[in-house]
Amino acid sequence: MSARPLDGVRVVEVSSFVASPLCGLTLAQLGAEVIRVDPAGGAADVNRWPLTADGHSIYWTGLNRGKKSVTADLRSPEGQKLVQDLVTESGPGGGILVTNAGGRQWMSHDTLAALRPDVITLELLGRTDGTPGVDYTVNAGLGFPSITGPLDENGEPAGVVNHVLPAWDVVCGIYAALAITAAVRRRDQTGAGARITLPLEDTALAIAGTLGYLTEPQVNGDSRPATGNDVYGTYGSDFQTCDGGRFMIVALTPRHFRDLVRLTETTEAVDAVEKSLGADFSTDTDRFNHRGVLNPLFAAWFARHTTAEVDQALAQSSVLSQRYRDFTEVAGTDLTGNPLFAPLDQPGIGEYLAAGLPAAFDGEHYRTGPAPVLGTHTGWS
Repeated sequence: MSARPLDGVRVVEVSSFVASPLCGLTLAQLGAEVIRVDPAGGAADVNRWPLTADGHSIYWTGLNRGKKSVTADLRSPEGQKLVQDLVTESGPGGGILVTNAGGRQWMSHDTLAALRPDVITLELLGRTDGTPGVDYTVNAGLGFPSITGPLDENGEPAGVVNHVLPAWDVVCGIYAALAITAAVRRRDQTGAGARITLPLEDTALAIAGTLGYLTEPQVNGDSRPATGNDVYGTYGSDFQTCDGGRFMIVALTPRHFRDLVRLTETTEAVDAVEKSLGADFSTDTDRFNHRGVLNPLFAAWFARHTTAEVDQALAQSSVLSQRYRDFTEVAGTDLTGNPLFAPLDQPGIGEYLAAGLPAAFDGEHYRTGPAPVLGTHTGWS
């Protein structure tokens, strides 16, 4: 690998689950030396699903690629001193701790700053008040499950639906890596350390506010309605073919919509609907508000054609589209030849194509080696 932006930086990570390990992985991909410290036997995520047939955690190895692994009795004075020494070791690139195991005085910012004044600590919290919280509980209290999922025959939500992707964990982990990178730059310029706290709840609130989900009820007095698989505020929906294929279709612009009308052979019907409703389907508002009339018109065309025929027609248009697929199909068709992925021989797992850093620096996707076997670097210095 070529020289990377964080070469020479050393980060100690005391963590588990998603956000904190993802922060460490991202920093490692950018060139930092990341040392993950776990209690003897591993933290609570060491055997988290998915697992291989013989019980190795695919999850754990995925999030801990390229790190060093140290285990210690974190309840003992000796284990606590080990962590303190790793964090406060002299050198321009060290003095950095990332953890979601907060509330421990022996590795608090104040304790570590007394040993190394320029220390940078980042503590990931659950809720803003410091109480525990995970992605699914934070999301439940935010509002997204109330507008996610299918609608009943009256167009009302059929029930709350949790997301499968731990979105707030992921965003929080990336924010954490950004915060560490910014703190390192500031320290290089001023010599000052940093005490950073990053609650999962605040991450979710910030993104929901930025995207308007929380601004809308403040300004308009109403929350965003549930729309099932229809895209909010413009035209988009899913349609099924005669042989069971399903496509997500999005028409963000008037050109997209005109192409959708043309390829579904519904020009006369759509023009008649537009005239009878006094609508203007060149606008997002009218395309969205009258989707209940438009969807059946387009659905009839999809239902008369095979998946292959629909694929071919969409490929020749400007309409934004994608056939729904599962992970097995994507893994079997989209990874080989993609420069984001490269073969990785992971102990306990075997060889597979692993993703590097999504951002390409001068055409290069930075990547790491495999995850270590738990505790491999205990006693290393």
